[in-house]
Amino acid sequence: MATVYKTFQNNDASATRTLVHESVPVTGSLISGTYSDLNIKNFSHGLFQSVYDYPYLSSSANHIFDITCGYSNSSPLSASAVADGVSASDIKDKINMYNQMAQVLAGHDVNGNIQEFDQDGNIAGGGSKLQEVYVLNFARLLTKDEIKKSSFELKIATGSTNSPVDFGDLETISDYGALGDFRVNSPAAEYGILYTSSADAGTPSNGVGLLYYQAGIAVLTASVFDGAQLDGTKQYASSLSSSTIEANADALRARIKNVQFNNTTELNSSIYFCRVNNNEFNYSSNPTYLSSSKMVVKEATTDAPVSYITTVGMYSSDNELLAVAKLSEPLKKDPTNEMILRVRLDY
Repeated sequence: MATVYKTFQNNDASATRTLVHESVPVTGSLISGTYSDLNIKNFSHGLFQSVYDYPYLSSSANHIFDITCGYSNSSPLSASAVADGVSASDIKDKINMYNQMAQVLAGHDVNGNIQEFDQDGNIAGGGSKLQEVYVLNFARLLTKDEIKKSSFELKIATGSTNSPVDFGDLETISDYGALGDFRVNSPAAEYGILYTSSADAGTPSNGVGLLYYQAGIAVLTASVFDGAQLDGTKQYASSLSSSTIEANADALRARIKNVQFNNTTELNSSIYFCRVNNNEFNYSSNPTYLSSSKMVVKEATTDAPVSYITTVGMYSSDNELLAVAKLSEPLKKDPTNEMILRVRLDY
């Protein structure tokens, strides 16, 4: 413990923020095929499906993302689903899943009603709504603090095709231009518009989905599969209305060729400049500094005092030790030199 303390001045500390990015590729073979779906977990409630990077019963498995789908109460599918032969509970599940995701990501209006996903992000301006959606909810393990803007890319087959999926009809869905064009009117913070082409960037009415960066959730309009055979020979509207969420998740997985993005880890740092003046810290309180009441580093009484700095201690206002920084090598200190020690605390 120190016996001499020095107080930081106002200009002795500063704060910085560093963003660290990591590339996250998820291949389609992993999503559907590599482990014969042993890495796919379906639940008895049937509300969503989980994808792992290894058979999920293994202790080595890591959760990658969840898949679900649903539609709004205002969607025509909510009225026609019973006629298509699906149970009332399945209709309710899909509506509930849509409402759950929408209230978290889109919020409520002034009357307390759940807002629908807005195609262009301009909720106040009205416009087209995404009433039938597929949702990819990525695990925090992958997204960290957020998905980096303009880095998301989903390669998926959207054309009419039979099983096995022919990836010849492939769309690349990305948040093109999101670095300079993203929205902040969501309770889940920032989000961007997903497009099928960079030429559509800047034209939100051409958007095919929404990407919520901090939440790590991609919302994809089901109409991107217009004309495609999703569940067996069914078109997307028929598949959403008359097939279970699990069946829809299976159909969507089979169409994904690749998903990749860069995640972001935010490192907040406090930097302290410990200024050691020429007349400070030239003596040590270490008991080994003295031998028979004499300084062991001095050969004559006329020699200048000298010490070696090895550690910097950070103390509270009541002199309680809070943090310790170790130097890579001892620094010699005597009345003829001064130094500034830069201490960085990351959190």
